[in-house]
Amino acid sequence: MHHDGITGVVLAGGLGRRMGGVDKGLQELDGRPLVSWVIERLAPQVDEMLLNANRNAERYAAFGHAVVADRIDGFAGPLAGLHAALSVARHPLVATAPCDSPFLPTDLVARLHAALDDSGAELAVARSLGRVQPVFCLCRRTALPALSAHLAAGGRRIERWFCSLPLVEVSFEDQPAAFANINSVEDLVGGARMAAPAR
Repeated sequence: MHHDGITGVVLAGGLGRRMGGVDKGLQELDGRPLVSWVIERLAPQVDEMLLNANRNAERYAAFGHAVVADRIDGFAGPLAGLHAALSVARHPLVATAPCDSPFLPTDLVARLHAALDDSGAELAVARSLGRVQPVFCLCRRTALPALSAHLAAGGRRIERWFCSLPLVEVSFEDQPAAFANINSVEDLVGGARMAAPAR
């Protein structure tokens, strides 16, 4: 793969509201924390790994990667996690994936990167199941000033900020199950059933 150097970040900084306020990345799927599944799939695709977490930093650090907290107060969502990663990344591109998507594509970054190169866009984002999957993206670090300004003005919706940038969407309709996310205890049980045959 042609390489500009890519930092990957697992977004685990949310409040886990739909799961009763627990730290979602540390909930276990088939005996392993969700975040470990995501690291396992994302780390081979990037040159540097970061974990964006606002709670339990020591537990996240035990996975062997640098932990970065939001620089914006108030659990401001995935944009704040991307902002934190862009602020410290050692490479010119930053790839994001949420901590609750244990089956993310193993070719996610390669396909986003190819589209970013071909288009010259500022950001590439996955599209699957007929809609954009905004937390699966590859962003140029040069977007940081615009993102900082957006957050400072109170912007929080990731889709709204994306619309302000030169953007390319990348179809992953061939892998719809890869974007299944875990939002509840029931999802953990169902996800374990999905995971079992592959182990």
